[in-house]
Amino acid sequence: MRPLAELPADEARGLTGLLFDLDDTVLDHGALTQPAYDALWNLSRAGLRLVAVTGRPSGWGEVIARQWPVDGVVTENGAVALAREGHAVRRDDEADEATRRSRRIRLAQVVATMQETFPEARLSDDTHARLTDVALDIGESQRVPADVVARMEAKARALGVRTFLSTVHLHLTLERHDKASGTLAWLGARFGDDPTAARFRWAFAGDSGNDAACFSAFATTFGVANVRASLAQLPVPPRWVATAERGAGFAEIAARLLAARA
Repeated sequence: MRPLAELPADEARGLTGLLFDLDDTVLDHGALTQPAYDALWNLSRAGLRLVAVTGRPSGWGEVIARQWPVDGVVTENGAVALAREGHAVRRDDEADEATRRSRRIRLAQVVATMQETFPEARLSDDTHARLTDVALDIGESQRVPADVVARMEAKARALGVRTFLSTVHLHLTLERHDKASGTLAWLGARFGDDPTAARFRWAFAGDSGNDAACFSAFATTFGVANVRASLAQLPVPPRWVATAERGAGFAEIAARLLAARA
């Protein structure tokens, strides 16, 4: 990782847009600060497209698509995308309702099996707003030790589901996409972006293990300072790192992008 201040101007000017994680990247322990929100408006006014890419539920994505200065929200680790269309919000989901129901039943069975072994396997507070996955709370309203999280993740995989690990949740899913593949597919469908070109025209900012696919997929990647705590989970670290953590770090990234593009 290199200091954010060294980002070349030509690299910044070549960008079409910025993809960004939510928890502990734009949000500070779940809260949106004014500097982070101002940074989004500044980027949008400068002509950059903005897309949130998060493990949070599609229910959150609908609200963000309506109220934030963004061009879209890719939720549930790449499974469902939302974008404002006039006064409405369009939801893009590859699966039909029957498939959704069968997968939810299967995931509920996996959770029930895990809860027999792990009393820490508690559903996240945002479970009701999810369409495609189940999130177990490991760092939001309770702190689950890392060794227990590792055993929970291994158990879930042994039961036949995919897992994604963020700073707050252990996600269990039967979906085929991760954050990178789901986002690239949606950028193509929404904006007509060629997947190869999009890897160079879009940057990504994140902080944790479930951002690994995006750190690997995109050429220009940023980490807020707290990404250092997740480096063991990242086969490819971000290329550029801010000095500040969380929302302040995102504001720092935005300021550097805007200065380099000026």
